Amino acid sequence: MNKIIALVSFLILFSNCLAQENKQSFLTPSDTLNTSRKNGVLISESVLLVGGLVALNQQWYNDKEKSGFHFNKDTNGWGMMDKATHGFATYQLTRLTAEAFNWSGESKKNQLIYGAAFGLGTTTAKEVLDGFTKEWGWSWFDFGFNVIGSGLYVGQELLWNEQRIQPKFSYNNSKSKGVVTPNVGSGFTERMFKNYDGQTFWLSFNINSFAKTEFIPNWLNFSVGYGVDGYLHDENITVLPVKSKSLYLSLDVDLSKIKTSSHFVNTLFSVFNTIKIPAPTLQFNSKNGTSGHILYF
Repeated sequence: MNKIIALVSFLILFSNCLAQENKQSFLTPSDTLNTSRKNGVLISESVLLVGGLVALNQQWYNDKEKSGFHFNKDTNGWGMMDKATHGFATYQLTRLTAEAFNWSGESKKNQLIYGAAFGLGTTTAKEVLDGFTKEWGWSWFDFGFNVIGSGLYVGQELLWNEQRIQPKFSYNNSKSKGVVTPNVGSGFTERMFKNYDGQTFWLSFNINSFAKTEFIPNWLNFSVGYGVDGYLHDENITVLPVKSKSLYLSLDVDLSKIKTSSHFVNTLFSVFNTIKIPAPTLQFNSKNGTSGHILYF
């Protein structure tokens, strides 16, 4: 029943937004600095930062033993999937924040400053929480990937004034062949964030941004993905699953290149452009060799 109510509420909100857009174009980016919009974005970002850290503390750290601040050298414990998570998350936080300030009419320079500050600030705050957790600790490698993620967005804006290379994410709950540890959770959403075996991280390249052709659609991307299998298991089992890593080659869609007359739809496209579109895919696995998928997600 709750899901039905949520769906109906979303549809009502969707319809209202489309109706309001025709009247006042609320989602249209401002040509000049709109102070009320900027203040709204600053307040919203602050609330999201504080609320997100509180929720994260409850979800990840509440049952962990605390300690004095310390460091941890974790270079390849999860097949580098945790590092990919850091880079992906920081890039998306930087991008979405910069786009929010673009909507408020902020200058390009300030968009990038605010975006990088919020993206790096959020993920660095998480790393500080790790530093005070006995089981983990501050990781310079994690922090380095945070910097890479934010730098990928800022660097492309400075170099090309567009995002030609975009990190994306896909998740398959049934992909893991190992015995998954209980600490990845039981619900789909929790497992999506914690089950490294089911995750795939992509770098999606917009073909026409580089090739400048007239016959390739502007929205068509070529993607390179990375994933692992067998890295999560129950430590009490006697036979451990075989660990392997995979490289994926696939096609993708850049939703930001599909322009519509609706600023609401364009905003939705921007949000969902974080997700890799299912497409025919070649997989190169370190244990099983080459295989193909009609659709891979």
